[in-house]
Amino acid sequence: MIKGSCCCGAVMFELLAQPALMGTCHCSRCRKAGASTIVFVKKGDLRWVAGKEEVALYQPAPPYKYGRCFCRICGSSLGEILSEEESFPIAANALDGALEVRNSFHEFVGEKPGWYEICDGAKQSQGHPA
Repeated sequence: MIKGSCCCGAVMFELLAQPALMGTCHCSRCRKAGASTIVFVKKGDLRWVAGKEEVALYQPAPPYKYGRCFCRICGSSLGEILSEEESFPIAANALDGALEVRNSFHEFVGEKPGWYEICDGAKQSQGHPA
């Protein structure tokens, strides 16, 4: 089991299994939301401990379609933790426990700022990985 939380501790959850996949998005939206590195979890593996009611959702205007969740108290990014999909990304930085999964892709590398260097051998793509 892996525990997760926001910065202030109002939002707490657990993952009953290790995430299936980790990746890093370099688009300006993910960077600004503070959730560039994400892990994909299965809906059935997420268990709320406290604070689900403290999670707010920012829904962007089209053409963007993915909403971003955050703690309404401290602003910690939580990825798409309120998603109803069977599998969805949450912010890796919200996890408190150790992860076995390692970064396997970098997407939107053309939007990566010049000061950031990719220092692993994970697959890189200009958009979402195929």
